[in-house]
Amino acid sequence: MTNEFVLEAITREFPEAVLSASEPYGLLTLEIKKEEIKKVIHYLKDSSLNFFFLTDICGIHYPNDKGKEIGVIYHLHNMMENVRIRLKTFMPRENAEVDSLVDLFSGANWMERETFDFFGIKFKGHPDLRVILNMPDLGFHPLLKEYRLEDGTRTDKNDLMFGR
Repeated sequence: MTNEFVLEAITREFPEAVLSASEPYGLLTLEIKKEEIKKVIHYLKDSSLNFFFLTDICGIHYPNDKGKEIGVIYHLHNMMENVRIRLKTFMPRENAEVDSLVDLFSGANWMERETFDFFGIKFKGHPDLRVILNMPDLGFHPLLKEYRLEDGTRTDKNDLMFGR
């Protein structure tokens, strides 16, 4: 099974869903419309493509990319053919919500909770969406790039020491 075969099968079944396709380091990477992501993943699992293993779900934040600030990345693996695929979907920060995959992959439960915990992305239909690694009353999502990396008020450090 080749990346071209998988891409052709997806575009044949969902002609409007794929926004872009690339193969960094040989890994087929597709950007999928947010409304279609669960349908595409369901197709990859239940068709003859046999992507039965959900390796990972994670979030990403591009604060300068207006309208596409928040993303969810899915990694799937066809273990019989040893083929992997990466699916990405992006959305505005104000509407950071995608469909849950818990009904397709039970292992998605904790991955979605972790992504919610760190990025604030809501998963519609998740059975128990609450924080698991941070304190419940933390008040922010730590992996969002919404704070300065350094304290600009410090006077006790010299940037020349750090090569700046």
